[in-house]
Amino acid sequence: MSNPPTKYRDLTQTVSANLASLRAGTPEVMKSFSELGRHATSDGALDRKTKELIALALGVAARCDPCIGFHMQTLVKLGVTRQEVEEALGVVTYMGGGPSLMYAANAVAAFQEFSQAAAR
Repeated sequence: MSNPPTKYRDLTQTVSANLASLRAGTPEVMKSFSELGRHATSDGALDRKTKELIALALGVAARCDPCIGFHMQTLVKLGVTRQEVEEALGVVTYMGGGPSLMYAANAVAAFQEFSQAAAR
């Protein structure tokens, strides 16, 4: 397990800044990835929040702290509840076992951090 970042907001800001060089060097690739994400998570048969919960679960299963941060940030903006997050994390833990459980704990920390920031 990676050490949980001190702050998920800091982590997402750092990764975003680091992505700027990729955006400059491969603008079409980055634009295409952004469009893919926008289309994949837009409302359809599943609503955007459900799709973001799936993305969060995949980020936890893949042990990707930046993924956890970015998707949790979006979920909080979409009004996710702690219970919704915890139920999604229960499924990812069921499917991914112990390693997913460790990152599920990180995801709860990210939820708390972004929720507190949104409440200010």
